[in-house]
Amino acid sequence: MEHRIKLGISRCLLGEKVRYDGGHKLDPFLRDALGRFVRWVPVCPEVECGLPAPREPMRLTGDPDRPRLLTVKTARDLSGRMTAWGREVLNRLAAEDLCGYVFKSKSPSCGLSGVKVHPGPGGRALKKGVGLWAAMFGRRFPLVPVEEEVRLLDPGRRENFIERVLALRRWQESMEAGPAGVARFHAGHRLVIMAHGPRALPVLDRLAAEAEEDRDAAREYLVRLNQALKLKATVKKNVQALTRAAGQLEGLLSPEQRAELLAAVKAYAGSATPLSVPIGLLGRYARKYGHIRLSAQAYLSPDPLEAGLRDLSQAPGAA
Repeated sequence: MEHRIKLGISRCLLGEKVRYDGGHKLDPFLRDALGRFVRWVPVCPEVECGLPAPREPMRLTGDPDRPRLLTVKTARDLSGRMTAWGREVLNRLAAEDLCGYVFKSKSPSCGLSGVKVHPGPGGRALKKGVGLWAAMFGRRFPLVPVEEEVRLLDPGRRENFIERVLALRRWQESMEAGPAGVARFHAGHRLVIMAHGPRALPVLDRLAAEAEEDRDAAREYLVRLNQALKLKATVKKNVQALTRAAGQLEGLLSPEQRAELLAAVKAYAGSATPLSVPIGLLGRYARKYGHIRLSAQAYLSPDPLEAGLRDLSQAPGAA
């Protein structure tokens, strides 16, 4: 598997002049900051289905649940054209093993939510639509993390998106070992799950145990995992995960080390230090004392690529 994580992206966000007006919507954060750690797989539905740039603008019309894609002035229906193109591209993307996708907001082809849908003559546009291509991608790859570029300006959403991207990457790697990979993946992600959705742990424990004999259990595990990781990793839940990890080192740490670790957790709980400080201490002590199970936790031991992505996700600003 290629080392760099592959993410789909709307081509205009990388500065390509593919928009209806012949321009672009370059997002420097995505291209220059996040782009250092991932390999972008750029897609532009309009240009790739054969439309020129510049071109007549388009909009969604009709039923918000099943909209049509029409040009604004000539009312030319391009729904079938884009759908036929989309089916072919979805098959190609299936071989890419994408770990996430960043879509252009408000676009009638790429917007994930709140896209204007025009009901017809005299009707008022409703911001209830999903872009035609974004909807197709979501139906085909419902467990691939997706976001819009504007939502990634929010540090919390950015961190959650990157965390889910990393989890899917590690899942893909674990599945190379076959059904036994589910139990291995789960064993290394208990603290991650605890930091996001601790109530999901009992069900995920059961599914991980069943997955080696039941392929449906493996699929259900990934569905439940995705639901859990979409939940925000709050300070309270992180403290619970840190405390659980610290408990596994009981009897190994000196009184001074234990006091240092508890002080770091307390400082994080009081917003006096970042999460990376207690995580760094826990990881260092786990390795120092040969606690293999704890050292293997993805929560504590990200590889250099993951560490860079996590630092990026926790940065105060984006674009």
